[in-house]
Amino acid sequence: MSKLEDNVNEILGIEKKSENVNVEDFNPPEIKKENLPANDKPHVDQDYDTSRENYYSLIEKGQQAIDGILDIAKEGQHPRAYEVAGQLIGQVAQVTDKLQDLQKKLKDLKELPKSANTQIKNALFVGSTNELQKMLRKESPETSAEKASENEIIDGKSETKE
Repeated sequence: MSKLEDNVNEILGIEKKSENVNVEDFNPPEIKKENLPANDKPHVDQDYDTSRENYYSLIEKGQQAIDGILDIAKEGQHPRAYEVAGQLIGQVAQVTDKLQDLQKKLKDLKELPKSANTQIKNALFVGSTNELQKMLRKESPETSAEKASENEIIDGKSETKE
């Protein structure tokens, strides 16, 4: 390490350690069980609830910050404080819009299976013209006598229709 780094470490009270760091030195963060997904609720609903709670928390904290910055702006009469207050108000409005979008997205997710469009607009038929005509007449190749006679070949001999 350089002298500058040593001085900064000494000022900050950081002890000098060896350059080789072992993985065992780090402890993994503890996972709180209340943050794990519950098995009794679908993940979509749980994610919605978590997101909704976070948005409400952000909105509440934003409102408190707006109140505080407006008090500072009124006391100091500084244009920068009013600018910050305006930006904060805009950010809280964006979070509110995101909350509404979240509700719309959940509604769309839940209505998707019910409102699936069953109309077919572009269909592609792969086959011959003869097969297409039979399909349009609701004849299947198995039930059509003509198709059965065309495909009947016994020991290299074929029967033809006259």
